[in-house]
Amino acid sequence: MAGVHLEVEAKYDVDEGFALPDLVDVFRAGREPGADDAAPWAEGAAAEHDLAATYYDTADLRLAAARLTLRRRTGGEDAGWHLKVPRADGARSEVRVDLAPGEDAGTDGPVPEQLVAMTWAVTLGHPLVPVARLRTHRAVRRLVDVTGRVLVEVADDHVTARRVHPSDAPGDVVGAEQAWREVEVEVVDGPPDLLATAEPRLVELGLRPSASASKLARTLGTEGAAPDEVGPALTAASPAGDVVLARLRAQVEQIRAQDLPVRLDTPGAVHAMRVATRRLRSALTTFERLLHRSATRPVRRELRWLARELGAVRDAEVMRDRLAGAMADAVPDAPAAVAREVSASLDGAYATARERLLGALDGDRYRALLRALDALLTETPWRGRAARPASDVLPRLVRAADDDVRAAVRAARREEDPAARETARHEARKAAKRARYAGEAVAVVLGDDAAAYAEAMEAVQEALGEHLDARHAGVLLERLAHDDASAATAFAYGRLHAHEERRAAHAEAAVDAAWDAASGKDLRRWMR
Repeated sequence: MAGVHLEVEAKYDVDEGFALPDLVDVFRAGREPGADDAAPWAEGAAAEHDLAATYYDTADLRLAAARLTLRRRTGGEDAGWHLKVPRADGARSEVRVDLAPGEDAGTDGPVPEQLVAMTWAVTLGHPLVPVARLRTHRAVRRLVDVTGRVLVEVADDHVTARRVHPSDAPGDVVGAEQAWREVEVEVVDGPPDLLATAEPRLVELGLRPSASASKLARTLGTEGAAPDEVGPALTAASPAGDVVLARLRAQVEQIRAQDLPVRLDTPGAVHAMRVATRRLRSALTTFERLLHRSATRPVRRELRWLARELGAVRDAEVMRDRLAGAMADAVPDAPAAVAREVSASLDGAYATARERLLGALDGDRYRALLRALDALLTETPWRGRAARPASDVLPRLVRAADDDVRAAVRAARREEDPAARETARHEARKAAKRARYAGEAVAVVLGDDAAAYAEAMEAVQEALGEHLDARHAGVLLERLAHDDASAATAFAYGRLHAHEERRAAHAEAAVDAAWDAASGKDLRRWMR
């Protein structure tokens, strides 16, 4: 089984003669008097460890390019497999998997299947092989509170490292030995700002923020590597195919980048991956005339499948958060037991959808889609006017998406049957979303007019979405009230249903206002 640990740390380079003073003095410096000063701090028991680590990556270092680190470490207090995943807030999530029973502490691999699956979106199935070996003598000091809880851990590391080069021959081909000393400071259970407030004192003492992101980056020499060549900036005179390809590439990269955050249940990850999937499918539809359908239509079909799998989780997440907020607004006097029953029902739906999604991400169908997307970017099946200037080709393709949304809105407004009208509004929302994505895709070269159009379509999409979410919430609440809910909880569902009915009515007026603002000819003057 894997565990996930949040890692908040900083690395510093130090000279051989450096000696760190008392930790209490270091970490009290610069802090305002507050709650954490009420109880005394002290240094806990020190420890020393000899660590041995083998780092794994593909031969072409795909994990390193994605800022992922995979290692197998023995010695110390956390022997096992560690996968380090960067987070948007600067911290890292560390996935930990124990060594298998009977696994030799002195040998390499094989990488646990769980970690192979978690990194597959980056490796695309390329083998994970040793790329570096490190030995570290670590002296550990800890700052603790009066209860013995560890606030900060300071590790003074003397490191020797060798790079391992892939080879078809027996045995390893290793690089020259490197050696250095560094200090790692990690906030364990201390105040979140403890590291930031102590850093000026640490620098004053002679610690230098490390130029390397990690020991592995220093060993591989990748900390200062230049980014991949991105080519000249796109303009209205660029080939239309280049503009479309940039859009496709950005969405494929986003899908792959969100794979691990989705698996780790990082907030917002499912939404980000779902949006990228929809934007990619929309681009393949809008710009279909520039691409061979025989290559793109199977990919669009599989993207639709992936969007459905992600959508089940996202929709459950939206309903859970929406109704939790509605409980506070519409049923503030609900007994705690009722609130717990409502929450349990919504949490259960989310957990079920998430479990299904994780199974899909580990399946052959998803992996085949990732391979197909990689092939789409490297062997793009251009046709038609893809080589013509973007300004000559792309506006007309966006115009077709705009024609679709105008027709869908007219159809929804004409529909008198309530159920059919809701279906028509759903189709109008999808069309508005495609038109928005089309405008976003070309705004990079066609400028403010295209961006303004995309913003107007987003407003239509959001207004329709709020209306449909309120209607869907009402249907969900009716179902939950008829399930095994207690009488008190069923009554709460009824009050929530009335609340959502009011929200739907307000949203209906917002839909008309958003469309009136988005239907002017001035927004479309750049389309020809």
